Amino acid sequence: MNARILVAEDDGKQSRLIRIYLEREGNAVQVVADGRAALDRARASRPDLIVLDVMLPLVDGLDVCRILRAESDVPILLLTARTTEEDLLLGLDLGADDYLTKPYSPRELTARVRALLRRSKKTGGSAGPALLRVGEVELDAARFEVRVAGRPVTLTAKEFAVLETLAREPGRVFTRAQIIEHAFGFDRDVLARTVDAHVMNLRRKLEADPSRPRHVETVYGRGYRLADGTDGTDGTDSAEGP
Repeated sequence: MNARILVAEDDGKQSRLIRIYLEREGNAVQVVADGRAALDRARASRPDLIVLDVMLPLVDGLDVCRILRAESDVPILLLTARTTEEDLLLGLDLGADDYLTKPYSPRELTARVRALLRRSKKTGGSAGPALLRVGEVELDAARFEVRVAGRPVTLTAKEFAVLETLAREPGRVFTRAQIIEHAFGFDRDVLARTVDAHVMNLRRKLEADPSRPRHVETVYGRGYRLADGTDGTDGTDSAEGP
């Protein structure tokens, strides 16, 4: 891959293992052991990707993620021992691109890294019109802005990509694999769970009642769609999962 990767992990055994696997892929790997060093090294060396442990000394990994995301679009892969839904959603909401829960396979980590790097190297803007209106949802791809019934909504880059995919064909049901292909460019087996997490965050931000979604609907056994407002459904009859 020949990418410059920063690994922030305070467990020496884990960081050595990550370095070995990533260097086998042809990457140049730097390792730091605390959050303050991660911020300093990221700003100084501008890596192509960051592997970031959540539980770091000095500065928590989530704070590192939030600070770096405000400064750049560098892909961030979170490593976390926290497995609750709220913890995972928080990491994505702060701007992480993907996450792995511990314990994890080093081979899965390298697959996630490859996927994130492929996506970050894609060029060109969105196909189709920049301004999309679907019912109460308005999405401006050129300005990276979203409004619901006139109310501004702040989304992360990945949440925006998922919503834009659905908004370009309202009413169409997208499988998780199709959302990944259109919004991320990743293989289905790599990031299917992350799609669900992004949808949950989208509903939390877009919906008046996330438990009864009116905009981002789940279609049982198929995937997700953005309601076009023509069938009178509120997303509850077909809801499953997130």
